[in-house]
Parts: sequence; structure tokens; C-alpha cells
Amino acid sequence: MAPQTLDKISVTSLHGVGPQLASKLKKLGLYSVQDLLFHLPLRYIDRTQVTPIGGIQPMSDVVIEGEIRASDVVFGRRRSLVCRIQDSTGVVTLRFFHFNRAQQERLKPGTRLRCFGEVRRGKSGVELYHPEYQYLDSANPAQLEETLTPIYPATEGITQTRIRDLCAQALKQLQEYQIAELLPNEVKTELGHELSYSLDNALRLLHNPPPGTALHLLSEGEHPAQQRLAAEELIAHNLSLLRLRQKVQQQQAPVLMRDKTAQDKFLQQLPFTLTAAQLRVVDEINQDISTAIPMLRLVQGDVGSGKTVVAAMAAVQAIANGKQAVLMAPTEILAEQHRINFDQWLRPLGIRVAFLTGKVKGKAREMQLEAMVDGSAQMVIGTHALFQEAVSFHDLGLSIIDEQHRFGVHQRLALRNKGFNPDNPVAMGPAPHQLIMTATPIPRTLAMSAYADLDCSVIDELPPGRTPVETVVLNNLRRNDVIDRVRASCTVGRQAYWVCTLIEESDVLEAQAAEVTASELQLMLPELSIGLVHGRLKPREKLEVMNAFKSGDINLLVATTVIEVGVDVPNASLMIIENAERLGLSQLHQLRGRVGRGSQSSHCVLLYSAPISNNGSARLKIMRETTDGFKIAEKDLEIRGPGEVLGTRQTGDMQLHIADLQRDAHMLPQVKRAAEKLLLNHQQKVDPLIARWLGHAEQYAQA
Repeated sequence: MAPQTLDKISVTSLHGVGPQLASKLKKLGLYSVQDLLFHLPLRYIDRTQVTPIGGIQPMSDVVIEGEIRASDVVFGRRRSLVCRIQDSTGVVTLRFFHFNRAQQERLKPGTRLRCFGEVRRGKSGVELYHPEYQYLDSANPAQLEETLTPIYPATEGITQTRIRDLCAQALKQLQEYQIAELLPNEVKTELGHELSYSLDNALRLLHNPPPGTALHLLSEGEHPAQQRLAAEELIAHNLSLLRLRQKVQQQQAPVLMRDKTAQDKFLQQLPFTLTAAQLRVVDEINQDISTAIPMLRLVQGDVGSGKTVVAAMAAVQAIANGKQAVLMAPTEILAEQHRINFDQWLRPLGIRVAFLTGKVKGKAREMQLEAMVDGSAQMVIGTHALFQEAVSFHDLGLSIIDEQHRFGVHQRLALRNKGFNPDNPVAMGPAPHQLIMTATPIPRTLAMSAYADLDCSVIDELPPGRTPVETVVLNNLRRNDVIDRVRASCTVGRQAYWVCTLIEESDVLEAQAAEVTASELQLMLPELSIGLVHGRLKPREKLEVMNAFKSGDINLLVATTVIEVGVDVPNASLMIIENAERLGLSQLHQLRGRVGRGSQSSHCVLLYSAPISNNGSARLKIMRETTDGFKIAEKDLEIRGPGEVLGTRQTGDMQLHIADLQRDAHMLPQVKRAAEKLLLNHQQKVDPLIARWLGHAEQYAQA
């Protein structure tokens, strides 16, 4: 009989864990003894030594011992019990805002205490607020802690004392039962020094670090024991995505052979020539979709690099092979922009484009759905509405997703599954190829982790004739100078954007701010035609304003950040962004990308209101220094961290407990190679590793 393993032993087997506590532990994702072992402390406090009172420093956690010299209730704005405690080196104040009579009577002069707490500056010098304390008795001296004291992630109804006790019980079980070592030696060799600790030794140290363990390394997550676990966690996440890729690529996909005649016709009617970078990426896509293995490719390209036309080339190839193509965008305005472009490019080739968003209703909606089902609409463009159950296709060969960071792994799979039934692939034919586009450059380190299931192409060249946008940063006090600049620019036939932003995430408030700004600018610039676009307008109204701007009937477009992506007006050469310090780098870069799309020199003015935070200042500085999206993305990663750079949906699919994509970026190349070796040579280790780290949710494995 195989020895019992800790992942199979329920927390209910531990002393003191009944149904009620087990239910609370579930909220923390703790079901088994192994889960407790991997429930690691957030931080540690050092109670292993007593600090002389004369040597304590503000903003530090200390253990002190001394005798109470005075104890009084002090009345002020808040009543407090104040005790003065002294040892041979000095005196410190203990202050309790919450106390009872019994406590007050016991904390009397002459009583000896050992206290633990954070030292702060207070009214009477250094003070400890509500310290933990115990009474000292010379007959029964209290023992000091032998290891650093862990502070665990907890939830309502579970105290630190209780969770420490449960983790201590789990560590005792570690002596008796096995915890599987799932990384083979060749993988450990690949990771080198990251695996200097064995798994069980790393867990023991992290739950009970001995005195002298470098607290600064633990607090930064850089202790070798933490790095050992971080490496394994990153491998598990990488495996989950590779397994997903493997699962997808086991399905048959339609073989879409290159139709040179169709693609040449498409290129001939374009008013521009593709760059070498665009043609390279088109070739990579052509190679992918000409095989029976489903394509999973991410195309990254900076703002204005021409990703959309590359996607259109792929769609033309799918349609030339008798299949349908679908493109999903995250917003109505971007979907509408794609519809206009694709209609313009594909209509001369006799290709019908269907359009489906949440706002397409009634008879129009029925007609679009019918055209998709009977195959008369070969190209379909839409928003999240494409996920709906009523939506189906005649014969889908290619799905394209724009602005990938706005969608999670599940959402892009849901669109792919519109083309076939993954549980019964024979019944619905081959799986569609999938092309994902993003204009938000993703730092290489993040792409290796969050997009491990995708091949990656980069369009690293801007079309000829594009001019770099000159960026200036101005205090809002110079607003009138900026208005003069808008007047001068529009008077000579150029066009401009004025973007309003608010801290509040509210369409209503943003719309109101934009309306007020548009009214003010109309008063100050009566000679100009001013348009207004915000999230509260109906799609038809937005489209009418955008078309008027595009045709030159509107000189100045006042807008909220709805124009962040997809708007292409070559004659617009000036962008004003109000409260620019409130926006993230990615959004600022996207907005700036709305200008510089023609041959004339273009400018972006970032208006800020003082005072400005350090991060806000750093963002504006990098915007002024460069227009390179990848440099901006790296800086964004440095300032905000990976969670916000990838977007909540994507990181919601990638919950890391110990690893940190930014801190641990140095090990990602080895992690990638290690995951590939495991998948190739040690298949039996893969599922247990994914289960250990992705927990009971198994986000990717079940996708």
C-alpha cells in the first residue's frame, strides 16, 4: 500500500478543526495538510531577544522587559491608560486606548512586564501602543521564542494564534508523511542555485526561521528558501499554460493554404505599402494557419505599427479557403473603427462584413445572426456580444482578438469554442486558428509567463512617413497658453484632441467633466468647430461625431478616454491630455498614439495639477523622454508591478502566492526551459505540480 501523502490528508484530521473552522479555512483555500504547509507567512517578527529600552528605535518591532514605575488614566481627546516602564537603560511609555478596570488594577507600579509591539513617536517621546505583554515572575521566568514569529494571511474568525497552531501541527505531520518532491534532478540542474534547498527544508525554514535568519531577505522574498518555492510555483503556472496549449493543439484545425491571388488583390487596393516587419509577421501567420495544428499567436506592435491590416491579411486567407473569420474588440468604439476599416478593405474583394455588439438590436440583430449562421457574412466584427449563447457561425476558421490584456484566458477560449465543440470535436468540425493582437507592448519577462501558451510576433517598425510625437509636460496654470496653441494649430487647418480625465471611475462624472470642458473651450475658441465624445453617448451619436472629425468638419474633439484605441485621423496633430498625472503609462501612450499618424509634425501636451506624486512625476518624465512603447512598458512594470500592467482579467487567471513576476524575472528563461522539459520527459509530474500551486480552482487546466 502506497504511503499516505499530505495532499490527501484533510485539515479536519488536525486537533481542534471541526466543521465550522474547516469552513473558514476553505475561504483561505486550505483543504489539506499540504495546503497549510504552502500557506506561507506574509512577514515575520523577531521575539527571540530582548532589546534594552535605551536602544529602541521608532518604527521597529521590539521585545522589552522592565518594571512599571507609574500608571495613570489620562483624559484628552481620547481616554487612555498610560504606563511608564523602566529598565536599567531607559524609560518608555505603554499606551492603551482600550482597557478595562481589571487590566488597570493589574498594571500597577512595581509590576514587571515583558512587552512586544511597534515603537512609535508619541506625546511623551517613544511609545508602544497596545503592546502584547506578559507578567514576569522570578519563580517562573517566561521563555523567549526560539524562532522568528510568523504572521500569516488570515480571514475573519481565524486568529494568528490559531493558524500558527495549525501550521505547527502540519509541520509535525511533515516528519511522518511524505511531501512529494516533484522536480526531477535535470530540472533542478536547469534552475541551478534557485534549488539549493530541498522542498521540505524550505517549508520548515519559512514557517519557523531560526534566529539570525536575514529578515531583510525574507521581507523582500529573496531568501533562497523562498526562491526555491517561487521557482516551483512559476514552473507550475508555465506548465498550466503549456498544458492548455497542448490540449488546444491536439485538436484538428482547418488547413488554410495561402491564396496569393486573394492576398495580392487585397494589397493592391490598399492606399499604403506594408512594412518589412508587417510582411514578416504575415509570413509567420501564413505558416501557422497552413497546418492542421491550431494557431495560437500573439502579435505585439506599438501604437500605429499596423497590426489591424496584418489581421485583415490573415482573415482574407481564411475567407479565400471558404472559412469565416471573426474579430472581437473590447469596446464599441474600437469595434466600430475595425468595422469601417475592414469594410473599406474587404468590400472591393466581394467580402461581406457582419457587425454585432450589445447595441445592435431587433431586426438588424436578427439579420446579422442569420448571415453569420448561413455563411453569407464571411467576416464578423463585434464586442463581448459575440460570447452570447445565441451567436453561432457557419464555418469559423479564424478568431482574432484585439487588445488581449482586456480579456482573460477563458474569454479568448470561449470565442474559439464558438467554432467547434471541444467535448465533441468531430460533430462540429475543426477548431479555428486564433490570432491575438495587442497595442500595449508587454515586457518580455511578462510575455514569457502570462502568455506561455502563445507564439509571439512583434511588429517593430512604424510605417514610413510617421513622425515621432514631441511631448511636453506643463502645469495646468499654463492652460491659457495651451488654448492659444490649439487655436494656432486649428487655424492653419490642423485638428486637435482634448482629453478629459477624472479620478472617479464613473461614466456619468467623466461625461459631465467633458461637457463642461467643451463648453468652456467653445467660449474661448468661438471660431472653432468643437465636437464632444464620451461613454454616455449612443453608438450612433459617437459615430456621427467621429465621422465629422475624420472628414474635417470638426476642428477640436473633446473626449474622455473612450478614444484611447482605434481612432485614426491622420490630420490630427495635437493632443492635449488633462490631469495626465492620474493616468497610467499604457493609457497615456495609447492616447498619444492618436496623433503622429500623418506626415506633419505632431505634439502631445500633458497637463498636470500640482502637487504631483513621485510615481505621477516618473510617468510624465518617461513620456517626455521616449515614444518607444517597449521602453514605456518596462518602466510601467517597474512603477506599477505586473498585476496592473497585465490587467485584472489576465492576472485574475494567474494568482501567484510566493513568486513575483517582477522580482523573479531573472529566473523566467530557466523556468520556461524547465517546464518544457517536464512536459516532454516527466508527464506524470505535471498534473500534481499544477494542482499543488493552482489549488482547487485549476484556472487554466479547466479552461
